[in-house]
Amino acid sequence: MHHTPEAQLQTLKQQLAKVQLIEAPGTIMFGLGLYGKFAANGNAFHPLLNDPGLVSMLLGAGGTVMAWGTYKLVIILREMQRVKKRHGL
Repeated sequence: MHHTPEAQLQTLKQQLAKVQLIEAPGTIMFGLGLYGKFAANGNAFHPLLNDPGLVSMLLGAGGTVMAWGTYKLVIILREMQRVKKRHGL
């Protein structure tokens, strides 16, 4: 079954939005981990961010989600470029 280029681009844009929504909490986790690790100095705005184990978990989990999101974004954006180039859009 062949889809129009516009429909393919619309589908890719929807996939892109989903990946960005899934990636957002990972970015927040990573940011909180960086704050707890380098900026809080034992005086974080939330006591859990003073726990080195939790901070390491936030950095690891958030970084993993961000890496996955970046990988998926690159794949989707490349496919969007292919569709545009193939159909002269």
